[in-house]
Amino acid sequence: MSHHEAKIAAGKKAAEWIADGMIVGLGSGSTAECFIDSLIELCKEGLKIEAVASSRASAERARKGGIAVMDINSVPRIDITVDGADEIDSEKRMIKGGGGAHVREKILAAASKEMVVIVDESKLVGTIGRAKLPVEVLFFGSPSTRKQIEEMGYKGKWRLQKDGTLFITENGNLLFDIQFESPPLSPEQDHFNLTQIPGVVDTGFFFRLAGRVIIGYPDGTTRVQ
Repeated sequence: MSHHEAKIAAGKKAAEWIADGMIVGLGSGSTAECFIDSLIELCKEGLKIEAVASSRASAERARKGGIAVMDINSVPRIDITVDGADEIDSEKRMIKGGGGAHVREKILAAASKEMVVIVDESKLVGTIGRAKLPVEVLFFGSPSTRKQIEEMGYKGKWRLQKDGTLFITENGNLLFDIQFESPPLSPEQDHFNLTQIPGVVDTGFFFRLAGRVIIGYPDGTTRVQ
């Protein structure tokens, strides 16, 4: 049994919480995809919802499955957003952005009545900061922005595509992936420091956004925190 089975279990559990008439925020990444697939099945069985998506890939997957995907700028509200995490600690602080969509994911989460986080056991950590922290940076003046990030003592590199070209987010920006030597003592302070730099759009730190957390296990069981 694998992490994949655990992700499927968590996605299925989250889909059970979706009710008729809800506007649902769709996260991005492999765990969020498991949720979208479960949601598609329920919609085929008669569940009536509308969705907004944090990435083109998620929007496409939902649309192909017959879910009505709306423009976030035209929806009156978002009832619930379901998304994964790269790391989450006991205080529900997270690092997200392994797939590069964290800025849109954060906007969706903040706009929702609740963000439900779905993870497999491997994403639970004592302290966040082992995973790379993506920092979205405007292309304009990006060498200077990077220099200021590095002058604060952060080490990292521009994210690249598989072909070696720069990774460009759906917002048209660059990602600077910070690798901490050891998990930061105060992620909140690091987030504050980084977002004060002109040219930094946002970091992959998520604080005070997660509501219920569903942890999936390889045997198909789940636990809710």
